[in-house]
Amino acid sequence: MKQIAIVSGKGGTGKTTLSSSLGILFDNAILADCDVDAANLNLMFNSKVLEEHEYYGGKKAIIDHEKCNNCGICKKVCRFEAIVFDGSYKVDPYACEGCNACVISCPQNAIKLEESLSGKFYYSTSETKNIVHGNLTPGEETSGGLVAEVRKLAIEKSKNLNKEIVLIDGAPGIGCPATSSIAATYFVIIVTEPTLSGIHDLKRIIDTVRHFKRDFAIVINKYDINEEISKEIESFCRKENISILGKIPFDETVENAILESKPIVTFKDSKAAKAIMEIYKKLIKIIKKEEKA
Repeated sequence: MKQIAIVSGKGGTGKTTLSSSLGILFDNAILADCDVDAANLNLMFNSKVLEEHEYYGGKKAIIDHEKCNNCGICKKVCRFEAIVFDGSYKVDPYACEGCNACVISCPQNAIKLEESLSGKFYYSTSETKNIVHGNLTPGEETSGGLVAEVRKLAIEKSKNLNKEIVLIDGAPGIGCPATSSIAATYFVIIVTEPTLSGIHDLKRIIDTVRHFKRDFAIVINKYDINEEISKEIESFCRKENISILGKIPFDETVENAILESKPIVTFKDSKAAKAIMEIYKKLIKIIKKEEKA
């Protein structure tokens, strides 16, 4: 079983467009949407939830009002302004970081930390695909842990279903959820776009992937909206000895595919779909070459 991650240095580069289409082309794959702050891969397949799991990734302070004498020490020591007074002292769960300062400062021992529901993750299925995805509760900062749970469940389901590929739609950027999407994968596809910010973010995610010592290649999405910058990206990749897995042209059909909640590769006459098919063929060659080696 091989885990292939599709990531990007920033959001909006077309990562999910590519992930959903590769999900169709790999008939032996299970999909994992690791963008837990804004999961949308399951929407592309009109999937139905079969399993729902709770994720407890942190702790929040709880005040026992039977013990509390309203001394206000907890409010003074809280650097996150998570203690509010409304006739009595209460904890704002969206502001609380679970740092424990209020607990050890309370002279009445009226405060304790309790595990907090930080999000949920799901196993869903459609007519064509099985998908694992998650949603982090707004304000929570344990997204990397939830990504790990999504990947664990995807691996478990892949073994149960005898799937050979876990295709990961990774979190954008270079933060904790992105690194959790990349770690211990077989291969990483980095999606970029020909803009000045795109080049900057591409270099950052390349450094991140190299840190984890993962094999990777680049896909330039909408390469023809600025061919000068696309050439600059290609020149950079040549100097760095980085493979270009493919270039996807701008295609208005992509917008129609999104509106219809369908992977673009299902639109056979689409220019983008044809380019993604070529990317898929190259990816198959990479996998077969590695297997022979």
